[in-house]
Amino acid sequence: MLVDDFAGSGFVSALGTEWRTVTDTVMGGRSQASLRYDHVDGLRCLRLSGQVRLDNNGGFLQMALDLGVAGGTLDASKFNCLRLLVRGNGERYSAHLRTPDNLRPWQSYRAHFTALSRWCEIRLPLDGFQPHRVDATLDVSRLKRLGLVAIGRAFQADLAVAEIRFAS
Repeated sequence: MLVDDFAGSGFVSALGTEWRTVTDTVMGGRSQASLRYDHVDGLRCLRLSGQVRLDNNGGFLQMALDLGVAGGTLDASKFNCLRLLVRGNGERYSAHLRTPDNLRPWQSYRAHFTALSRWCEIRLPLDGFQPHRVDATLDVSRLKRLGLVAIGRAFQADLAVAEIRFAS
């Protein structure tokens, strides 16, 4: 199931929902992010870049996408992994999934990956996403949001994404 291949215009995904940036400034942090379309080594991509700073209890920036149209949810229960085609700067990033069980902004289900300096396919098993500050287990039949996140330490983020899909 294709989430996005960044072939469209604007920040509208293949699902019809819009990509946006979220940073720790929502809680007083000072991280800065930019999100833009780019072409890297012949592939059209969406590129998240910026400085993750730990000032004022900050420490994250992300590109986020609502998965359900009109506030609904997406059923990914027919699939067993989230597949990403990414290129980066050798840093560790996270994929965060959210469901209706995540009532607080800091709650999510997380899996980590390293974005190398060449295009790489990353397969994150859905059963490998770990709950973060939530007791409920991940219900992949009720996904609300996906975030690709630079988090937890001060560093320069540079993450290019050419394709995202749920796959078997």
